[in-house]
Amino acid sequence: MDPKPAANDPRSAQHDRSSRSPVALRAFFAIAERWQLTADEQMILLGSPARSTFFKWKKDGGLLPQDTLERISYLIGIFKALQILFPDEKIADEWIRRPNRAPTFNGKSALEHMLAGRVSDLFVVRRVLDAQRGG
Repeated sequence: MDPKPAANDPRSAQHDRSSRSPVALRAFFAIAERWQLTADEQMILLGSPARSTFFKWKKDGGLLPQDTLERISYLIGIFKALQILFPDEKIADEWIRRPNRAPTFNGKSALEHMLAGRVSDLFVVRRVLDAQRGG
């Protein structure tokens, strides 16, 4: 049996990604279903992987890049924050598509903001929600 790689060993990062990837994908696709995201919207939120890669992840899973894991982490945080802010699941799930008057969104929905495709866009939405819930 191989010894566990040291924390600074590149094999450790891959091991971490391989253990987190299946859980992250399950969570992402569950959220995508709740939010009724199209395949194209899902791909943008995941960092625009190739279509074949996206559909492989959806069908069989796979090892996600660190960037994609970070994106999913923000999306899970957004989902959780919405569940806290809006105890009615329907309202929580629909919030991302509603036009938003907050200066950050300038009348656009949070989803439109996130679909610009940058990790920082996901971070901003998460930060806005965390501020609203006092976190």
